[in-house]
Amino acid sequence: METSASTIRVLVVDDCESWRCFVSANLQKDLELRLVAEASDGLEAVQKAEELQPDLILLDLGLPKLNGIEAAGRIRRLSPESKIVFLSENRSSEIATDALRASGGAYVVKSDAERDLLAGIAAVLEGKQFVSSSLASHVVVHPPSEKIP
Repeated sequence: METSASTIRVLVVDDCESWRCFVSANLQKDLELRLVAEASDGLEAVQKAEELQPDLILLDLGLPKLNGIEAAGRIRRLSPESKIVFLSENRSSEIATDALRASGGAYVVKSDAERDLLAGIAAVLEGKQFVSSSLASHVVVHPPSEKIP
């Protein structure tokens, strides 16, 4: 990502603490990205998104209390400027498409995160959609301006 004077405030949401640590370590590779909070379930994610209004939310799909897609729908209403990157090990093209339709700017497969996470974040921050390379040929990515039924 290009260096700029602004800092991107990030909320990381995952029920696995070791995964949140991995993501936090990757965020530190980019000086623009600053972790502002973590959440371990969907309801906590919605609450922190409303309270903090982060620029970017890295959101797991398989969360307790409220799954990632449901949480994204609520977050969209409460923090409409927050951009969302979904993180999941699920490789279903249908689920990835549903996630992108639920306001996700990117869908990163966790096992591809070492290679794809920062690229996905960069794409979303530029207003583009992104899908991990291992799923890219199976998921239809809609331009941001296109209405999705």
